[in-house]
Amino acid sequence: MAIVLSKPGVDGLREAVGVLREWQYDGAPMQLHPGDLGWFWRFGAQATATAVRTWSRDGQILAVGLLDGRDLLRLTIAPDAQRDEELALQLVEDVTEPERGVLMKGKAYVEAPVGALVQDLLFEDGWNTDEPWTPLRRDLREPVKDPGVRIKVIGPEQAHVRTAVQRASFDRSTFADEHWHAMAAGLPYADARCLVAYDDEGNAVAAVTVWSAGPGKPGLLEPMGVHREHRGRGYGRAISVAAAAALQELGSSSALVCTPSSNAGAVATYKAAGFRPLPEVRDRRRDV
Repeated sequence: MAIVLSKPGVDGLREAVGVLREWQYDGAPMQLHPGDLGWFWRFGAQATATAVRTWSRDGQILAVGLLDGRDLLRLTIAPDAQRDEELALQLVEDVTEPERGVLMKGKAYVEAPVGALVQDLLFEDGWNTDEPWTPLRRDLREPVKDPGVRIKVIGPEQAHVRTAVQRASFDRSTFADEHWHAMAAGLPYADARCLVAYDDEGNAVAAVTVWSAGPGKPGLLEPMGVHREHRGRGYGRAISVAAAAALQELGSSSALVCTPSSNAGAVATYKAAGFRPLPEVRDRRRDV
């Protein structure tokens, strides 16, 4: 059977999230996680469906992609299809030809698991490597120590606190209350938590959202931020430790996060919180 590229629609998101959950395992290359779709869900179910692509053979999904903007495809592939030549060739064709409705013409990026055949074929097709990112992992088989600050799990009544910390942590963030409510209504959020850290004076100083992929599978931190007025005091480490504890409570086997290698401060923060850096990963980049 031929490989079929599809846009799943809102009704098909459950299946896409389901296969992403199945494909997560400890030791897997850094890849698209159900939490990545969950975080994108802040724009609503329809926008998420519009951004998702699936590749199937004989009705079985073999690859899932998320269009994160007009020029970045975040792609992952079923563990037993990483070196599937027919699939890899079709993926390259679909991301190369603009009329396929995946990537626009011109400069573009593809994030794909290290070791997948599509990485090799894109390189052969003239795609370069982009800037390095550092994945980090914390094993959750051992107890997680107390983070040392007050942590609160955020529900609908405190959504404004979570969104305010996000905007104060990232200069270009537009995360508003309605985005939080849309995200919380999404399928992946059933296994997610938003946490906020408070200082001794009751100020909200850091926040994180954590996403479980199910018991015994790696969970994801996406995103984590520290309020710009409260940096340099260990709150990034504290909220990252709290994130690991929350994922442990949700049954996750490990906690994952990925940050640009150039962001040395973030890498150091996660390491201080007990996360171990893994080999760097790079997107494939097509230049104009």
